[in-house]
Amino acid sequence: MLSVNTNTGAMVALQYLNQTQGQLATTQSAINTGMKVASAKDDGATYAMAQNMRGDIAGYSAVTDSIDRGMSTIDVAMSAGQSISDLLIEMKTKALAAADTSLDTTSRQAMNQDFVALRDQITAIVKNAVFNGYNLVDGSTQQISALASSDGTRRITTAAENLSLSGSIVTVSTAASISTQAAASTMVVALQNSLTNVDSALAKLSAGSKKFSIQLGFTQKLSDSLTTGVGNLVDADMATESALLQSLQVKQQLGVQALSIANQAPQYMLSLFK
Repeated sequence: MLSVNTNTGAMVALQYLNQTQGQLATTQSAINTGMKVASAKDDGATYAMAQNMRGDIAGYSAVTDSIDRGMSTIDVAMSAGQSISDLLIEMKTKALAAADTSLDTTSRQAMNQDFVALRDQITAIVKNAVFNGYNLVDGSTQQISALASSDGTRRITTAAENLSLSGSIVTVSTAASISTQAAASTMVVALQNSLTNVDSALAKLSAGSKKFSIQLGFTQKLSDSLTTGVGNLVDADMATESALLQSLQVKQQLGVQALSIANQAPQYMLSLFK
């Protein structure tokens, strides 16, 4: 039926043209943003999943920072322990020399002064082994802990090691000296025991540092995997979008032409009245 009131062909052409325009707008948005799901309007379910994963990624960023701080604290403690171990070796050398019965009093006193200076240096090292407010070698902290999960429910810990003088590890007292041959002989044994204890403590700190390092590597890999997962969900495939854009542009041009032809149909009825 020919009618000037109702142009069915034009309505159909307009519907398809509007549909093409919508698809074209979606494709252009994907190209502009680089994302096929840039907002909840694009795909609510996918956007929600991506947002949850982004939350986990942000959480793991905090976990990484926490582990880094923990590792740095342990590293400072290990550096202090290594220095103390070196000092104990020097002190043992002085004590052995002072235990020699053939050594004269003046020489022994000179060695004792060096010994006392080394002893006091241990205290200085212990007091200064601080990072981020934590000191793992002076007895003020029982352990260092760090986040291990993005929700904060799991943590990893490493026990502190008190390397202060007169302690259970460094048994040498704060007033230790080698001013006499007998004191020097006794001190050799105490220094050897302390050296063995410090090396054992260093091994424990090293194991703790390794634990933190392993957790850090796992966290970084997990964060990377989640980032890749988010990309798979929301990132646009530019090659596909480019091909689709060209296809839709051609379809748009054809739709405009079809609408134009449909709009001209009523004009043809004028020929019936000539």
